[in-house]
Amino acid sequence: MSQQQVWLTQEAYDRLRSEHEHLSGPGRAEIVYRINEAREEGDLKENGGYHAAKEEQGKQEARIRQLEQLLRNAKVGEAPANDGKAGPGMIVEVRFAGDTETERFVLGSREDHSTPLTIYSPQSPLGSAVTGHGPGETVDYSMPNGRSASVEIVAVEPYVA
Repeated sequence: MSQQQVWLTQEAYDRLRSEHEHLSGPGRAEIVYRINEAREEGDLKENGGYHAAKEEQGKQEARIRQLEQLLRNAKVGEAPANDGKAGPGMIVEVRFAGDTETERFVLGSREDHSTPLTIYSPQSPLGSAVTGHGPGETVDYSMPNGRSASVEIVAVEPYVA
């Protein structure tokens, strides 16, 4: 799986595809209608409804582009075979340095809401650090605040919905 590829459950893929179809079809038509309605009210400089609809259109178009990229790069379905290494579609159990308790999370897309577990992107600092490593290994990574942290990989298993 490449760095650009993202793992999604079938349920998440179907939900995101449905959202894309709605936004790029009926959603676009609705925004265009609202813009035209507001435009007919007159002076565009002081037309709050027009500016709000245009801003919403921009956000919607950005979401459509985001969904297109996500769906284009999605690897859908079953998690990869369990080779003992952390990677997209795997549940990773880790222990942070100095802690006695462990944390379990799924390496996947944050758009996937089909699991009660926390989801970390493989491109996130922690996700990137654990990818390719297995139980018993300790990896260091840089946190967003610039500090470094160590985490021991306790277990790795395929995610099963």
